[in-house]
Amino acid sequence: MIRILLAEDDQAMRTYLARALENAGYDVVAVDRGSEALPYLESEEFDLLLSDIVMPEMDGIELAQRCAEVSPMTKVMFITGFAAVTLRASREAPQAKVLSKPFHLRDIVMEVQRVFGLSAHAQL
Repeated sequence: MIRILLAEDDQAMRTYLARALENAGYDVVAVDRGSEALPYLESEEFDLLLSDIVMPEMDGIELAQRCAEVSPMTKVMFITGFAAVTLRASREAPQAKVLSKPFHLRDIVMEVQRVFGLSAHAQL
């Protein structure tokens, strides 16, 4: 089963994303900030880090950079509502996919499926 570490500081968004991904068959660990996600990356294996970019304490870009150091096989996908931040993410983490808010939950599930080369039939 594909394991996803979700770092999103907005509680409602975190809950909706975790539920949608779990309903699609993924194992999801959800945290509310990058600094809380880092120990998980250091101690457990995840296939995907799905992170908001703008978060307190440690932003998603710094988290992705640390992820590359401690868990280089983990793929990275960003979510953000800020266009300028999208440009920074693309420059500083060019291997990561960036999804802009707002998006439909089906869209995020389909993007995760694409990252892993799975069928594009989202089940929500």
